[in-house]
Amino acid sequence: MSRDLIIFAVTLFTWGVGESMFFIFQPLYLQHLGASPLEIGTILGAMGIALAAAHIPAGYLADRLGRRPLIWFAWVLGAIAAWVMALAPSLPLFIAGMLFYNLTAFVSSPMNSYITAARGSMSIGRVLTFISASYNAGAIIGPWLGGQIAERYSLNTIYRLSASIFIVSCLFILFLRPQPVDPPEHKDKPRQPFFTSRLAIYLGVTFLAMFAMYLPQVLAPNYLQNEQGLDYGQIGQLGSISGAGIVLLNLALGSLTARAGFLIAQVAMLAYALLLWKGDQFGFYALAYALVGGFRVARSLAIAQVRNLAHQSRMGLVYGINETVAASTVILAPPLAGWLYSHDPSLIFIISAILILISLLVSARFLPVAPPYHPAGSSKPITTDSD
Repeated sequence: MSRDLIIFAVTLFTWGVGESMFFIFQPLYLQHLGASPLEIGTILGAMGIALAAAHIPAGYLADRLGRRPLIWFAWVLGAIAAWVMALAPSLPLFIAGMLFYNLTAFVSSPMNSYITAARGSMSIGRVLTFISASYNAGAIIGPWLGGQIAERYSLNTIYRLSASIFIVSCLFILFLRPQPVDPPEHKDKPRQPFFTSRLAIYLGVTFLAMFAMYLPQVLAPNYLQNEQGLDYGQIGQLGSISGAGIVLLNLALGSLTARAGFLIAQVAMLAYALLLWKGDQFGFYALAYALVGGFRVARSLAIAQVRNLAHQSRMGLVYGINETVAASTVILAPPLAGWLYSHDPSLIFIISAILILISLLVSARFLPVAPPYHPAGSSKPITTDSD
């Protein structure tokens, strides 16, 4: 593994600790600041607009200007936004901090492009799931720690400690080396069309899958506290279980073909929705959160599959488009979750289970099979489908 991948793994581990400390408590903190379930869903959906809007421009700029400057900018902006949330005395200022924090999601395309270019002999699916596992190894610690802090002190204290941890992560990322900008397609060859029917179909499959898998997660912490009586400490434990599950699922599914892993990840999310709907004990919720990592793994494997649908010089752009499609579910799912919760909290999980079943059938039918990956200097493929 290259030096830069090791730096990324350490940096994302540190960020994972800080972000996961507050992320699972975000809906509860919004509730603490006075927002209703419908308002929470609307706020999270509006945040999704910021999250989705930045991916395509960031991917384009990464292809043209280089990846490292955008990665550095995102890390610094994320740390500043975290301090805005930590110091916000009221809901409007806290929402402003959330807005800037969600904008830093644009780093996904430059970061995934950087990791893809630095992967060496590893397949794209494997390297992306491994790096994701590094982040989620930190996410094993964060939720438990956040729950303990919330029980002993306050939810706001979590944000202050998280913002401090982000500063440490920023120091690590500064050691990342630059990468050359990939040259465009050869001028002597006819320029291939970028937005093909294959890409359009694939993006439609990705949207359906991501929407179906994200919907049951939006207000799950509120459901577990308000309807099932769990306290902050127990919810924090579930978040740590989630982090451990994500690491294991990343390592297990990342060794499969991207197509197979993407399908299995959806099955895991179907089980998550059903367990929250029908479960009535902490053990059921713990099992559900051990499987919720299917969403994160599926997102990484969606990126691995879309890479084969564009030229190397457009890698950042196609990653940005894919991330925008996936992130658009964060705009649409939260308001629907808030509306369903207001009528009947269990409806969130019932509707999600139905949508995931539909998504599984569509994915199995339309997901493309990728060609073998031949690393430079090798005549044999490394994998058959996950590149």
